[in-house]
Amino acid sequence: MGSGQYSPFPAIALRALKLMAGTDTSLLELCNLIRSDPAFSTAVLKIAYSPLVAFSKEVTSVLQASMLLGFRRLRGLVITVGLKAYLKDSLTPPMRSCWRHSVACAIIAERSANWGSLDKDFAYTAGIMHDIGRVALATVMSGSYALVVERGADRSADLLHSEREFCGIDHCEAGRSLVTLWNLPGAFLGIAGGHHDPEARPTGTASLIPPSCELADALGFDVVRCRFPRSYAEILGVFAEPARKRFPADAKELASDIAKEIEAIESV
Repeated sequence: MGSGQYSPFPAIALRALKLMAGTDTSLLELCNLIRSDPAFSTAVLKIAYSPLVAFSKEVTSVLQASMLLGFRRLRGLVITVGLKAYLKDSLTPPMRSCWRHSVACAIIAERSANWGSLDKDFAYTAGIMHDIGRVALATVMSGSYALVVERGADRSADLLHSEREFCGIDHCEAGRSLVTLWNLPGAFLGIAGGHHDPEARPTGTASLIPPSCELADALGFDVVRCRFPRSYAEILGVFAEPARKRFPADAKELASDIAKEIEAIESV
């Protein structure tokens, strides 16, 4: 699968990804980019009015919304909207599953980072982008990826094997290719390319992505059904104690909470 087959990621979202060390100047720059695109302008204003943000004052412009949201939060929202735009409006079931899995992983990673005093904004962005390779496969090779979904998997190694069999490349390899093609910060190479690698030893905020990905699957936000998943309690045991203690004891409660947040984003 050559790089020319990949769809371009929205330019505004790519710019947001590259502005990882944000300043007020970066906020204005990103705001001006958003204002130049009607779809992103509308999405940001809708989010400013949504229950996800619930500002106490009326928001009448993208600049006002941007200033109230702040650079880091605005960047995360733009990347989320960008992923949704990348998937287009006509979502196949695997594409919709990819979207929901990515957002669920981002929400879990953001919360656990916040509870563990890590960078919650980067955690959210990393969660959104960790499966960009799978999103690309499901978009460009939808028929082949449907076969991957139909087969299912016993564990992640089986999933990657099925992707290579039906698509000629697995989603981690595809993710690394896209990070390189789009000239994204190097931190995303390990996140997009190594989140299923048992030998990888990510540190800091990046270490939250593999368990957040697995937990999203276990809560029902999976793309390919795993026949022998670890239990909710087992997966929580991977997280650091501060986060582990804050997750609900009941998996259904967490799944319902995340589903409501995804639905709010989908309504934008």
